[in-house]
Amino acid sequence: MTNFATIDDVQEKLRATGYVCGRALATVVFLSIKLGRPIFLEGEAGVGKTEIAKALAATLDRKLIRLQCYEGLDASSAVYEWNFPAQMVAIRTAEASGGADRSVLKAELFSDEYLIKRPLLQAMEPDERGAPILLIDELDRTDEPFEAFLLEALSDFQVTIPELGTIKAPEPPIVILTSNRTREVHDALKRRCLYHWVDYPNFDREVEILNTRAPEVAKTLSLEIIAFVQALRTEDLFKKPGVAETIDWAKCLLALDVVTLSPEVISDTLGAILKYQDDIAKIQGSEAAKLLEKAKERLTEG
Repeated sequence: MTNFATIDDVQEKLRATGYVCGRALATVVFLSIKLGRPIFLEGEAGVGKTEIAKALAATLDRKLIRLQCYEGLDASSAVYEWNFPAQMVAIRTAEASGGADRSVLKAELFSDEYLIKRPLLQAMEPDERGAPILLIDELDRTDEPFEAFLLEALSDFQVTIPELGTIKAPEPPIVILTSNRTREVHDALKRRCLYHWVDYPNFDREVEILNTRAPEVAKTLSLEIIAFVQALRTEDLFKKPGVAETIDWAKCLLALDVVTLSPEVISDTLGAILKYQDDIAKIQGSEAAKLLEKAKERLTEG
């Protein structure tokens, strides 16, 4: 099993999987594994919060279990459910065969065979490779009752199934919680975690990220792409492009055999980096030309 000896080691091994992170985030990851504390990552969509869980799973050779949060998510959907259709078939079959022992049938119906294990329960199962990476993604989409349940589950790393009893993780999973900050997550949950705000990368780091994730893009074009995207983020937009959009745009330009940016190319491909029509309409035409000029001036100065 791969592990991390130092903070520099975290950065190097994550970079080997294609994930480029700063020292502050690498420090949080190192401490999380060293101390067995969950990580709470906040930041805009598309800045790499989810990707770090995937990179960690690849680096540590651990199973990645993802709980995608949404409005109305409850404990049963996150932990377990009983397979009622299969249970009904078993009951009908027992009745048809006649004289089934009720106590035996009940024990069979509420056994592992009919248990549908959801992410939190899966994360508490033993694994020969070691404790899995549990990604609780976009926690801000849920409500406070689920937060309260999660607080209890993460404090003991155990859940109770009335029909089976209490199930406790033999080794706590490596937990990463993410939030796009559409609402504030309760302080009690944050206090149990090591916190880090994942910001947009600076110019040099975003160049390194793009070179790592899309090495086939020519260096000159990569620099133009990053300079333009970073200029774009200074605009008053409903949704600023994240690193994910930068990479998508670069791949789109590569597919179109673009050698250098132009206002026309930018206007034709804005849908790869901007996801709202109002933002696209604002940047198209002369505004795109101004931002491109600003981006190229930065490259000339730099």
